[in-house]
Amino acid sequence: METSPALLAIIGLLLALWTAGAVWVMLRASGREQKSSATRKVAQRLSRMLEEGPAIPLLVRADGRIEAPDRLARWIGLDKVPEYLSELAGGDGRGLSEDQVDELTRNVRRTQKTAKPFRMALTVSPTSGKSLAMQGSLADPAVSPGGAALIWVFDFSDSEAELSQLREEAARAREDFGALVGLIEAAPMPMWFRGGDMQLRLVNKAYVAAVGAESADQVVADQIELVETVNGRTASQVAQQAADRRQPIERIVSATIDKARRTIRVTDLPLMGEGIAGYAVDIEEMEEQAREFRAFREAQRSMLDQLSIGVAQFDAAHRMTFANQPFHRVFALPPGVVNDRTTFHHMLLIARENGRIPEVRDFPAWRNELAEWFQRDEPHEEAWSLSDSTHLRIVAQPLPDGGLVMIAEDRTEQLALSATRDTLLRTRTATFDNLFEALAVFAPDGHLELWNRGFSGAWGIDPEVLDGHPQAETLLAAIAKNLSDPEHIATINQVIRAATLDRKKSDGRIELADGRTLDFAGVPLPDGNGMLTVLDVTASRQAEEALRERNRALEEADAVMTRFLANMSYEFRTPLTSIGGFAELLTSGIAGELSPQAKEYAQAISLSVGKLTEQVENVLDLSQSEAGLMPLRKTKVELMPFVTQIVRKQEQRIVDGGLTLDLKGHPEKTVNADPQQLRRAISQLLDNAILGTPRGGRIVVDIGRKRGETKIVIADNGKGMTQHELARALEGIRMSADGRGIERRQGLGIPLARQLVEAHDGTLEIHSRKNAGTTATITLP
Repeated sequence: METSPALLAIIGLLLALWTAGAVWVMLRASGREQKSSATRKVAQRLSRMLEEGPAIPLLVRADGRIEAPDRLARWIGLDKVPEYLSELAGGDGRGLSEDQVDELTRNVRRTQKTAKPFRMALTVSPTSGKSLAMQGSLADPAVSPGGAALIWVFDFSDSEAELSQLREEAARAREDFGALVGLIEAAPMPMWFRGGDMQLRLVNKAYVAAVGAESADQVVADQIELVETVNGRTASQVAQQAADRRQPIERIVSATIDKARRTIRVTDLPLMGEGIAGYAVDIEEMEEQAREFRAFREAQRSMLDQLSIGVAQFDAAHRMTFANQPFHRVFALPPGVVNDRTTFHHMLLIARENGRIPEVRDFPAWRNELAEWFQRDEPHEEAWSLSDSTHLRIVAQPLPDGGLVMIAEDRTEQLALSATRDTLLRTRTATFDNLFEALAVFAPDGHLELWNRGFSGAWGIDPEVLDGHPQAETLLAAIAKNLSDPEHIATINQVIRAATLDRKKSDGRIELADGRTLDFAGVPLPDGNGMLTVLDVTASRQAEEALRERNRALEEADAVMTRFLANMSYEFRTPLTSIGGFAELLTSGIAGELSPQAKEYAQAISLSVGKLTEQVENVLDLSQSEAGLMPLRKTKVELMPFVTQIVRKQEQRIVDGGLTLDLKGHPEKTVNADPQQLRRAISQLLDNAILGTPRGGRIVVDIGRKRGETKIVIADNGKGMTQHELARALEGIRMSADGRGIERRQGLGIPLARQLVEAHDGTLEIHSRKNAGTTATITLP
């Protein structure tokens, strides 16, 4: 059977349509499968996001059934999510508590009925230890139709711990803020706070008292400023400047505090937020102390400049801040080292260049060692010997601020004096030990300090007794045993006490049992001690007794001689008067006319009798003067006429001897004297001048007054005398050495003149040189 083309076409069309439908169905199925896979992936992603999210959804249906991820069961301490809301209380301390479930149920029911959302927080049992926050609202019908409630559960356990910590910190901050406010309020210095507008917001009591306000509210209300306008800027403007710079501003100004002008240090301090805190410190006393310190430092440095010891000061940076003139001289420093702030190292370098430090092998190392003085805790002392034999004593005194005071003392002279002193001490010790006297030194408390070797021997005691420096009582007890009368030891004790305590000198004499005699004396010493000197005078006492016996014999012999001369003078006068009288009678011719030769003999007899009578008178006057028996009849005597008469009587002898005599003096000079005795004294001296001056010589008699005394000077240019001859002339007649006779010296003229002048309370001085003349000076009061 043949198939028609139309049928084939229809069949082909149907097959094509069927094929196309199959392809369309397959493509649609494939698209749905892809969409379903994508939907699953999205659902898984959303589910994972919910699982990882900070909140867990809890859907509560109208019949009480619940839907939630398993994570909610772990949060509330259950093994799995229960089916109903009431089963969230698991019991046995697991899940929510009954009260929590009841409260949650009430909130859910109210939301389901009124669509009003709710919030609640609860803490799960200790097994979970979580803090949960729940936010409930009516669920969207697309989520769950029929009035279900959707609750989002948040875990804020960490936030709760942080919140508790924040609460504690806030409480502490409130307490600290309260304490800080109390501290600021009780602070003795004015303090304040300004807002962002630089207006006062808060002040303390000290501020209120400083400005004299009634209260802090009044200060804030009236904006009473503590600090006045300075250089055109108010206190608020300075605070604004500190706020703009974001840096504190500190200044020293004067302000009126408690009605008195005070110097204060004001600080404006920008805070982290807005506002400026300020405070004022009263530095009036500090400024006063600073002024006093500066004045004290200037006075101290001025005083240090007057010292002979070099002093320099360095600061913590080792820079020189002061050096007095002796320090400059010791180290030969130039004048500008202080102003240039010369360092310690540089100062040592300058001193080294000038040869004012010791010779050292490694100067840099030595200098670094000296720099360690700044870090020492105690003073350090060194002795420096310089190349020019100068010895320096260096003292380094560290200062609390890290500086250093360096003291340099030139001890060259002291060391030389010390060496001299040691030599003197050794010399004194050797001299002390070798003195003929026995010496001992006692301290004011009575103990023996020093003695020489002869002290123990003088008292006859054992030297070992002195080795222990005994007390005076112990020593005197040992000495008392050797005295002839032990009771006399009290005399020695009194002498020692007078020298050490009373500071008086005293002495005494004591007899020892062995027959010796000791003289002792106590002498106070300048150092407060007392010295006891002891001298054995046994031999000298015996010699003294012998001398006394001989002196008594000489005095008796002298008295015998005086009486003998006086008697002989009177005995001589009678026959001499008779001889002189008979010679005058013979000369006058009463016995008859005499031959020329007989007259010459008679005149010679008269002249000899006159001379002999004069010598007898001189001997008598001399003996009376030496015995102090010469009578004086003093009257007012005008010296110039008086001496002129004496010279006139000697005029013939002067002319015959070919001499020249000059008489000088004021004619009104007077003196109170015995004319006869003074005439004899001047005549004797004038006679000696005439006799001692050769022909052509000159004699000068000068009368003058000097310092209230009258002087009569008789000078010649004759042959003069040696000192030995003058001494013999002054002695005149003296007893012989054996005391049995009389020795005649150069004559009686000079001794008699001296005795007569001294009887007038005057003096006679004679100066003579061989072949140069003699000058006799009579001085009368």
